[in-house]
Amino acid sequence: MKENMTTILNKIKEYNKIIIFRHFRPDGDAVGSTKGLQRILKLTYPEKTVLLINDDYADYLSFLGGEDGPIADEEYSDALGIVCDTATAKRISNQKFSLCKEIVKIDHHIPIESYGNYEWVEEERSSCCEMIAHFYDTFSDELKIDTEAATYIYAGMVTDSGRFRFRDVSSETMRLAGVMLKNNIDTEILFANLYLKDFEEFKFESHAHKKMQITKNGVAYLFVTKRMQKKLGITKEQASASVSFMDSIKGSLVWIAFIEGDTEIRVRLRSRFVKISDLAEQYRGGGHACAAGATLYSKAEMKELIAKADALLGEYKANNEGWL
Repeated sequence: MKENMTTILNKIKEYNKIIIFRHFRPDGDAVGSTKGLQRILKLTYPEKTVLLINDDYADYLSFLGGEDGPIADEEYSDALGIVCDTATAKRISNQKFSLCKEIVKIDHHIPIESYGNYEWVEEERSSCCEMIAHFYDTFSDELKIDTEAATYIYAGMVTDSGRFRFRDVSSETMRLAGVMLKNNIDTEILFANLYLKDFEEFKFESHAHKKMQITKNGVAYLFVTKRMQKKLGITKEQASASVSFMDSIKGSLVWIAFIEGDTEIRVRLRSRFVKISDLAEQYRGGGHACAAGATLYSKAEMKELIAKADALLGEYKANNEGWL
């Protein structure tokens, strides 16, 4: 992978204009990796134009600051585009990425589609932010970093690894987190912004616990209806976060949150041990082996997905030991 990183660094040096992109409905990793990379490049190459342009944002991450506004289409033509944390082209928030002269893909999801002229993909990494931290660390004799950049990157490492609890967290993950922490990150302020909740969110969590269901083989699931969202005053982001409410049920190795929208049902799938990305791909989605998303268009599809997840978990339990 050093060769891939060297190629990307050389391309960055080659261009005077760089535009950075991420996936729509961004999480901490998408925001952290793009803002962290932008800050590193601005510090290192103050003479270059480095922009971060997307079509949406996440309110719960607004404390990290915003992004750049839109530019004319013709301004993309002489730019190097860098897309972070996005497995497929259709999930890129700003579809004008394709107007860039050349495109770099930096990602840690299971590779489904190649859309970049240059690609650096490491699916075993806990986050794209871990890759950006590795990129900086590898070329630290050339690249510059400060507290702001390190905070962005560390925020993404923390959120995408479940606060360093998930299986793909390695000794290298922790070493690179340490490299970021050397830059005087205020972790107390960061964690307060990331994890403190409004009182109304606790009401939603209490309500959600009453509505959770579990299948015969132990798939826990929750259907967050539009009525529930309106009644409790929760955002789509808060509704999506409800998948984490089910992550500590003994015997439940797969848990799913269904978020009802106007025309679709967004799905958040999580698991321990059991690979659920293949299931997500059957329903217009994908992601990591144990963390994926999908999109449904009917309650019939929702029932079908639950049944398939239950069968998948039943098969896993019948043929494996050591799970709780």
